[in-house]
Amino acid sequence: MSANELWGGRFAKGPAEIMERINASIDFDRRLYAQDIAGSMAHSSMLMDQGIISKADGEKIQEGLQTILREIEAGNFKTDPALEDIHMHIEARLREIIGDAAGRLHTARSRNDQVATDMRLWVRDTMDHLDGELKDLQDALLFQAEAEAETVMPGFTHLQAAQPVTFGHHMLAYVEMIGRDRSRLKDARARLNECPLGSAALAGTSFPIDREMTAAALGFDRPTANSLDGVSDRDFALEFLSFASICSMHLSRLAEEIVIWSSAQFRFVECSDSFSTGSSIMPQKKNPDAAELIRGKAGRSSGAFNSLLMMMKGLPMTYGKDMQEDKEPVFDAADNLQLCIAAMTGMVRDIKVNGDIMTAASGAGFTTATDLADWLVQKLDMPFRNAHHVTGALVKLAEENNCGLEDLSLEQMQSVEAGIHAGVYEVLGVEKSVASRVSYGGTAPAGVKAQAKRWKDQLAGEK
Repeated sequence: MSANELWGGRFAKGPAEIMERINASIDFDRRLYAQDIAGSMAHSSMLMDQGIISKADGEKIQEGLQTILREIEAGNFKTDPALEDIHMHIEARLREIIGDAAGRLHTARSRNDQVATDMRLWVRDTMDHLDGELKDLQDALLFQAEAEAETVMPGFTHLQAAQPVTFGHHMLAYVEMIGRDRSRLKDARARLNECPLGSAALAGTSFPIDREMTAAALGFDRPTANSLDGVSDRDFALEFLSFASICSMHLSRLAEEIVIWSSAQFRFVECSDSFSTGSSIMPQKKNPDAAELIRGKAGRSSGAFNSLLMMMKGLPMTYGKDMQEDKEPVFDAADNLQLCIAAMTGMVRDIKVNGDIMTAASGAGFTTATDLADWLVQKLDMPFRNAHHVTGALVKLAEENNCGLEDLSLEQMQSVEAGIHAGVYEVLGVEKSVASRVSYGGTAPAGVKAQAKRWKDQLAGEK
């Protein structure tokens, strides 16, 4: 069957070759085959149930669709750019298999509501898969958080040493971020889960269809309430790409830290050989390329979001061929995000933590200065701004003596503030510093272990 025959009798001749090329989407929308066949199965079942097509024709359609599904999955399905898209390919092949009965499948629907349904189904399936992948990443982060709950490392602001924290606490920060990503995914999925099938081209249909039946058969919560919105909405794809952009950004931040931590200047961690590469000229090199590629691919997710947003922003109701451009950004973002999540999960689980090096670096840069200021407030009843000033003076004194705060003698400290006594040394060690951060959400090892347990219990309780 030619594309001209599928369109109907309106055209006297076929399209120009360049029109076929710009119009065809089969090279990328073939990925929708399973969702397209599922939608057609549900639609044909409803048409039979409503008496709109005969049972005999409906059963032929169902059998033919199952045959096509098997052909595609076996790699035996041929494509032709003249047939434009996966919908026309399946319909054309169905006609070859069952004859004229195939023509009844498209009763009471349009490619507009068909593709809108297919895309929702594909994005929903992808969301469910990615949610499981993100849960695995949280498990890997929690593995490190528990193992390194007491491992002290420098905490940074402005990439300058700020206060001691624990590596376990640092890993839990990403568990929280990924948790919010999964929450965004679930929220977007709930809004997505309405079925456009039955909206037809844009105005609905005069056939006595049962949209509740097709929605339920496809696992949707309900049919869409407005036919115009049903065929023209791509909010669900934009929300998915927004999620993908934010999640990719989180992965990129962790990737950047792994790149820094694994450098010779830090040596906080070592990436496993499985997630590293070498150099063609420098034999000593072990590059954290998996992390770098995760960092680099984050731009593709944000680019995909902006691509779809810009495409949609100027479209009047309802469907425009521009909307064919929704698929490639969504597919690309989904593929890259899935790859990045899997790579990050493996990298985090395999990473070797050099705890001694981390702890040794934790005291550099006067990271216990805030502990000293807090001690002045708590023990000497000093206003915090005064304590801040005194601590700054003590830091300057330590710099002049090329030593740490804990290395200053009591006499040196008293030269700045006479009220300081020997109890001050109880807060100047990095281990003592992290142990003192007992506020909820703080870095104290006991709190880190409690938060890790809370997350493990929460993930274990998920269905």
